[in-house]
Amino acid sequence: MPKQIGIPRAISYYNNYPFYYGFFKSLGIEVILSDKTTAKTINDGSKYVVSDTCLPVKVYVGHVVNLLNKGCNTIFIPSIQSTGYKINNCSKVRGLPEIIRNILPQNFTMIEPTLDKTENINLKDFCRQTANAFNINDEQKIKMAIDNGFKVYNSFTEMTRAGVSYKEALDNAINGKTVKKTIDIVKPISVAIMAHGYNLFDERISLNMIKKLEKMNVKVYTSLNVSFEDAIKSIDEIGEVQYWANEPELTGTAAYYLLNKKVDGIIALSAFGCGPDSLMADEIYYHCKERKVPFIHLTIDEHSGEAGFVTRIEAFIDMLLRKKRNAIIKRVDINRKSAAQVITINKEKVLTSSVK
Repeated sequence: MPKQIGIPRAISYYNNYPFYYGFFKSLGIEVILSDKTTAKTINDGSKYVVSDTCLPVKVYVGHVVNLLNKGCNTIFIPSIQSTGYKINNCSKVRGLPEIIRNILPQNFTMIEPTLDKTENINLKDFCRQTANAFNINDEQKIKMAIDNGFKVYNSFTEMTRAGVSYKEALDNAINGKTVKKTIDIVKPISVAIMAHGYNLFDERISLNMIKKLEKMNVKVYTSLNVSFEDAIKSIDEIGEVQYWANEPELTGTAAYYLLNKKVDGIIALSAFGCGPDSLMADEIYYHCKERKVPFIHLTIDEHSGEAGFVTRIEAFIDMLLRKKRNAIIKRVDINRKSAAQVITINKEKVLTSSVK
C-alpha cells in the first residue's frame, strides 16, 4: 500500500504547498488534499472550538475533519513557530498540533514537524522530522526531496512574480510547467491587498475579493508580486521592524507599493479579532495617511455577508476613481494655465519689440 499524507487546504498550505508537494512526491508519498472551503467546512470546524477562536483556525479544523471523513488517517499538521530569530507566528498557528490533538476525538496519525529558527530548528531539521515519521532516514534522499521541493516552489514564485495568478501558477508548478505573463494590461485603478495567503486566496474566506475587483476593472497586486527581499527592505525603509512571521506579506507588501507609488490605494483584509493583523493594519494606515494614499481595512468572519462586503469595496473603488479623475482635471487645468501664461508672455515680448 502506497504511503499517503493528508494536507489541510488552510493556513500554511497557501504559502508552502508547492514546496510540500515537491518534497513529498520525491519521497514517494502521495498527497491527499482536503476539499475547498465551504460553509460546511467552517461549520464543521466551529463545532470543536470556542466561539472567539479566529476564522482561519476554525477553517483549519474543518479541513482536518474533512480529511478524516475522506478516510485519510495520516495528516500533516506542522508547528511553524518562528521563521527567523524571534520572528514569530501567532500562538494559534504555533500550537496547531496541540489544538487539533485536544479537540478532535478521532484516532489518527499526526505528522507534526517543528520549524523554529529561534531555537535553531531549521528547514532541514523540519524536513528530516517529517521524513523520519515515515521511516525514511536516508540523508541523501531527504536532501534530494528538499531540493525537489524548492524546485517546485521556485517555479511557482517565478510565475507569480511575473504576474501569473495564484491558481494558474500553482497548477503549472505542480505539473512541472512554467509560463510567464508578457503583457501587463494597464487599468484605470490599481490597488495592493495586504493579507495572509490563507485569507486572500481561499475564495470562500475572501468572498472572491480578487475576482470582484478584477470585474470592476481594477489591477490587483498582492504579496505574490513582491519578493521576500523587497518586502523586508520596504519594512525597514518605512521605519518599521519585523516581528511577525507573516509580516512580509502584509506590512512588507503594503510598504513596497506605498514606496514605489504604483497603486492608487491599499486594502487590508484580515480575520476579525486577529491581534497581529490589527497591529500591522494600524501601522500601514499611519503611513498611508502620511502619504495621502487611501486605505481601507476589511475584516471577515464566518458571518460575513457578501452584499455588505461588495458594497464597501465598490464604495472604496468609486472613491479612488473620483480622486484620480479630480487629480487629472487639476493637472490639465494647471497645464492650461501654464500654457496661457507662456502665450501671454510671448505676446508681450512681441508687442514690446514692435513698439521699439
